[in-house]
Amino acid sequence: MNDVMDMRFEVVPNGNKRSAQERAALMEDPGFGRVFSDHMVTIRWTADKGWHDAQVRAREPFSLDPACAVLHYAQEIFEGLKAYRSADEGVTMFRPQENARRFRESAERMAMPVLPDALFLQAIEELIRVDRDWVPTQEGGSLYLRPFMFASEAFLGVRPSAEYIFCVVACPVGSYFKGGAKPVTVWVSDDFTRAGPGGTGAAKCGGNYAASLVAQAEAYAQGCDQVVFLDSTERRWIEELGGMNVFFVFDDGSIMTPPLTGTILPGITRDSILTLARQQGRPVEERKYSIEDWRADAQSGRLREAFACGTAAVVSAIGEVRSTKGNFTIGNGGATGEVTETLREQLTAIQRGEAPGPDGWFRRVSL
Repeated sequence: MNDVMDMRFEVVPNGNKRSAQERAALMEDPGFGRVFSDHMVTIRWTADKGWHDAQVRAREPFSLDPACAVLHYAQEIFEGLKAYRSADEGVTMFRPQENARRFRESAERMAMPVLPDALFLQAIEELIRVDRDWVPTQEGGSLYLRPFMFASEAFLGVRPSAEYIFCVVACPVGSYFKGGAKPVTVWVSDDFTRAGPGGTGAAKCGGNYAASLVAQAEAYAQGCDQVVFLDSTERRWIEELGGMNVFFVFDDGSIMTPPLTGTILPGITRDSILTLARQQGRPVEERKYSIEDWRADAQSGRLREAFACGTAAVVSAIGEVRSTKGNFTIGNGGATGEVTETLREQLTAIQRGEAPGPDGWFRRVSL
């Protein structure tokens, strides 16, 4: 089901696209997720026709019926990946086939139709070709791509929808966190958990993020950048941050991250970090790690570094952990550790095509 002939995309140019001068001004300091390119991709799915009506067209609002299924039953999934401007003015992507795979698995969990991997990749590349001028050229910039799918049938009843819309939008972006590479501060949530066994924790669906927002707001109120979620059963095992996976670096050079048990998103950056660390010859573990051990190891010096990782933020050092039970710092709290910095530099160099990576990590977009 993941092998499909190329679908023909109708390209409908945006008659109101921004001028080169307007685009340049917007891209000087785009922030993250606020400036969008001129076009979007849409493909429709219906129970009787399957996938059809593929278009690249002007980015514009959807017209939705008030009974649209996604508004009532939250059947929605999404992905996030980046395109980079290469030294020869080409455009590349980093492991997009893994985003296609995860999108497919999320669809299966949410009782939605599976978009073939090849069609997922084709849709993204069709948009990049039309909006290639929106791929930033400045250092550290990239084009963030957001594929998503939602239930579009108008009905009120608890069952899978019979109609869906797949869409891709794009935005030029800079650093995810204000302050760039400065270590972030995180808040450990006592009252809220992200996901439970048998739930949707491993799917990239909007509901997971909606459920995390009250805890994220609590983190902001405590002067923190991100929230840390513990497991839903014992409330002691570290799972992940609000939008990122987490890693720990110890005094013997070993690296550890919580295991994928169905409650944690299987991050592509997470998997890439594990691969790179193993290639460096570092001992790597995927095992449970408690908040008590995190505190004790940080205070004893056994834990030297901790960092969060994800597509948007790439790799961000954690400098301080705050909670109702007291605060503690990682290392000196104010600088990115050597292992974290080495992994970040290696990963970003591979992402931008400046260094070789494992087979299949580098995909060049045919322009």
